[in-house]
Amino acid sequence: MRPHLTDFFGNPSSSHPYADAPRRALAEARAQAAGLIGARPGELVFTSSGSEADLLALRGGVLASGRTRPHVITQATEHPAVLETCRALERLHGARVTVLPVGGDGLLSLAALADTFTEDTVLVSVMAANNETGALQPVAELAALAHEHDALFHCDAAQAVGKVPLDVDELGVDLLTIVGHKMYAPKGAAALYVRDGVDLEPVVYGGGQERGLRAGTENVALAVALGTAAQLAAAELADGAPDRTAALRDDLHQRLTDGLPGRVHLNGPEKNRLPNILNVSLDGVLGHELLAAAHQIAASTGSACHSGTHTPSPVLTAMGLEPARALGALRLSLGRWTTPEDIETAATALIRAATAL
Repeated sequence: MRPHLTDFFGNPSSSHPYADAPRRALAEARAQAAGLIGARPGELVFTSSGSEADLLALRGGVLASGRTRPHVITQATEHPAVLETCRALERLHGARVTVLPVGGDGLLSLAALADTFTEDTVLVSVMAANNETGALQPVAELAALAHEHDALFHCDAAQAVGKVPLDVDELGVDLLTIVGHKMYAPKGAAALYVRDGVDLEPVVYGGGQERGLRAGTENVALAVALGTAAQLAAAELADGAPDRTAALRDDLHQRLTDGLPGRVHLNGPEKNRLPNILNVSLDGVLGHELLAAAHQIAASTGSACHSGTHTPSPVLTAMGLEPARALGALRLSLGRWTTPEDIETAATALIRAATAL
């Protein structure tokens, strides 16, 4: 990023020589980010966040459909960026939205989706992986079903890109959200994959940048950071990082299970999940109290605190977990630099805190 914050100050859309280096850097970053998901560079639109990318996909697809009462389908454990956009489409644009339930493993069934289509269904939005449980949805099958009903398919892949291999052609998606900071790029860098031929209403109007879908002078430094992060993530995926991370995750799970016999319960699917996320509930403790007592751990519970009162995670609630189990949940995530020693430290701290409480 550094030279694009200091020396290469030209506007990439300009015609003078100062634009040359930024223009080339922007094109290279687009190719790098697109390559991570098997897309063509021209199919990638840079945005400022995953939430904005979701907004462009959902609002853009609904408004471009031309339907007077468009129907949108999503599911209960989506990120708020999708669910709140759906509510806004209902409120502001007369859309009808169906939010489908998930099973106890957090997965959406094909049968549930198949029974929901109408002649006015224009778009289906289902995430690749859940941000709390890591549950991997059957995206390819869901997308194929959407296409049978002439609906677009959007996938918020913020949590999955860079963690597991993804290819937009194999998945069959029309729109896919990428978020930079989920793969170590700075915050504020994201992108939306838009399959060639898909029409969207722009999210920002103006000078025609980003295929006319998001006007405004491009932030070259952040785009370069996103592209570089995507290139590094692609190399890690090719080098077997998911398997190594999953082994560490499973070691953490086993240590907790052995140290707290009968008290540890996995939330979400056992197999179809991201390699870096472990969501477990511990009997007899509240998740936020446990994390407060385990000072070495930086993690989350998924529950929300309002005026000192904790409410269960909406994701775990949608999966049918009882409030006590949902309030005892921990979302433990591993990263690029997690070591076996870190796993031992984390398990020891959590077991000690749970025993004391």
